[in-house]
Amino acid sequence: MLVPVILYYVLFKYIPMYGITIAFKNYNVFKGITDSPWCGFEVFSKIFKSKNFWNAIRNTLVLNFATLFVSFPLTIIVSLMLNEVRNKHFKRITQSVLYLPHFISWVVVAGIATNLFSMTNGSINRVIENMGGSPIPFMSDHGWWIFTYVVCNVWKEIGWGTIIYLAALTGVDESLYEAAYLDGATEFQRLIYITLPSIKSVIVTMLILQISKMMSIGLDAPLLLGNKKVMDVSEVISTYTYRIGIEKAKYSDSTAIGLFQSVINIIILFVADKFAKAIGEDGII
Repeated sequence: MLVPVILYYVLFKYIPMYGITIAFKNYNVFKGITDSPWCGFEVFSKIFKSKNFWNAIRNTLVLNFATLFVSFPLTIIVSLMLNEVRNKHFKRITQSVLYLPHFISWVVVAGIATNLFSMTNGSINRVIENMGGSPIPFMSDHGWWIFTYVVCNVWKEIGWGTIIYLAALTGVDESLYEAAYLDGATEFQRLIYITLPSIKSVIVTMLILQISKMMSIGLDAPLLLGNKKVMDVSEVISTYTYRIGIEKAKYSDSTAIGLFQSVINIIILFVADKFAKAIGEDGII
């Protein structure tokens, strides 16, 4: 049973790692990886001098931190609210509705966002204008675009993020709630002193995993939601790598950027894990 899994990781995860060497070569498509000349760290030196590269890193961090700031506590709150629903039929329907956006393509999400937030014919701006207000440039103003990006991300992933928390909440000992109820504890007190401490390790683990991805953003969301007017804030590492590697065919540069991104993510993961252990929580490493 393990053979297919092992073959998958060997063929699609480990063997492709050989391509990392492109970052240290003046890669030529016609010569291939093996025959392309080595150049040491010249490629890294070149990309580190690029203002566009550092702008992409800044935007990646800003968008990730903004999304984390909103989605992380909101996911926990939604999980706690769902856990309090006693009608199983209603609870399942609510969970299904919340999970559904996760499976919707970003192409569809971007289309929905355009129909909602467009300044000329977006539904939200039409309502604002009908109420006597001025249309808001959600898709063209830098600050409002970040807001739109965060809203779309939170809407798409918040339901999926509740799964682990709901699983953790089912493991909380019911006798603790019963004892607290008999002692006169309110719902809020039970939440603060029983529920949250019981899932604290899960919260810390999920936070570490989220922080470890601070340097990573999928290509689809910023590429589909972004436009030339907001490129100063929508150009992230993934889109920058796409433009450098695919559109300009600078394969050495794009590989070096990807390698740098992976190394930084690993460092962030170890730092976050060490911090978790320092405050008395179990790490993930």
